[in-house]
Amino acid sequence: MFLDTRVLRYLTAEDWRVLTAVETGSKNHELVPTPLIERIARLKGGASGVHKSIATLAKSGLIGRMKEAKYDGYRLTYGGLDYLALHTHSSKDVVYSVGSRVGVGKESDIMIVADKTGKQKILKIHRLGRISFRTVKSNRDYLRNRQGGSWMYLSRLAAMKEYAFMQALQEEGFPVPEPISQSRHTIVMSLVQSLPLRQVSSVPDPASLYAELIDLILRLAKHGLIHGDFNEFNILIKEERTNKYTIEDGEEKETETVTLVPVIIDFPQMVSMDHVNAEMYFDRDVECIKRFFKKRFHFVPTQLGPFFKDAKKTVGKDGAKRLDATVEASGFTKKMLKELEKAIQEQQAKIDAGEAVEEEELDEDEDEEDDSGSDSDDEEDEEDQQEEEDHAVFEIPANVGRPLSDAEKGLEKLLLGGKGGKRRA
Repeated sequence: MFLDTRVLRYLTAEDWRVLTAVETGSKNHELVPTPLIERIARLKGGASGVHKSIATLAKSGLIGRMKEAKYDGYRLTYGGLDYLALHTHSSKDVVYSVGSRVGVGKESDIMIVADKTGKQKILKIHRLGRISFRTVKSNRDYLRNRQGGSWMYLSRLAAMKEYAFMQALQEEGFPVPEPISQSRHTIVMSLVQSLPLRQVSSVPDPASLYAELIDLILRLAKHGLIHGDFNEFNILIKEERTNKYTIEDGEEKETETVTLVPVIIDFPQMVSMDHVNAEMYFDRDVECIKRFFKKRFHFVPTQLGPFFKDAKKTVGKDGAKRLDATVEASGFTKKMLKELEKAIQEQQAKIDAGEAVEEEELDEDEDEEDDSGSDSDDEEDEEDQQEEEDHAVFEIPANVGRPLSDAEKGLEKLLLGGKGGKRRA
């Protein structure tokens, strides 16, 4: 799904209230009844004003109907969720303008954005429903009260988890992008001038870079963590240039030294060293690096390992902070972790089995169960709406959605390695 921001500038305060009302109602409803939307939005214009905004939002694809629904209502689309997230980032002065998409993966989109000063950043949009799996609708025991918009809930969990881990890792000095803001299923982070490792054709010293990456795996383990997807797609390589001045034959000479620095990204699959499958994840991360270096750089390490049993002994040693516990304390609970992990595992299983279906196909063909909800749920929805009041009135600056400048196009070319390929998130 492509983030289309053209409609943002034309939405009124009433449209935002109605869109937020649909999101609020989605917490307890697959299909939010129109009367409930009216009650939550509480527009001065009454029902007629709500219906006018509904028409605008539906025409723009921000909300939609369901086929064969038993009552009149609307559901929030991914486009609507995107707009609400941008709404929040903009109200915090984190995002002022949106450029083009510079990366796309099976579970996320990567966009260039900028703040009011023109400083460029990265907006990551989690989309766990892009390659979906039918069991997420039929096998809902692990979602319980989250039936409404389960794929949105899972995407939100993925963003929450990634943001929490990025904060914890940055505080401990790990090379990760700076986490700036998180809203719903999106994260805003610093832009790292770099290339994915998979686009690097050669390095001056493969052994040194390999050792540094293995050291990162062991450092993570010492802090109680396993990346879970540590490969050439999720490792960025940036260049750090330093100038050294020497005196030769009475003359000062300047020598430039280039150092390759790895930066880790993509943390939704990160797990604790205490996880039931921790050894499998640890060994897989190590093997991914070994396999890539052998294939790309023809480098084979002379030593075996590292091994999980040895890494396990280092957890928490030398004063290392258990970051798995830190993230749980931040509000991302074990229950959330299990829900997200199960969803990702089932999705990957479907992909491996060739049974994955596109999000659009599910939206069009799948027969949804209607859920009218209870009166108590409706009252909770109306109370939740109060929390959104401070952001109800919002106006997107006119240059949101503008084309990239020449400088941004050059940056996009840099990020994509000049080959026109798409970077996996």
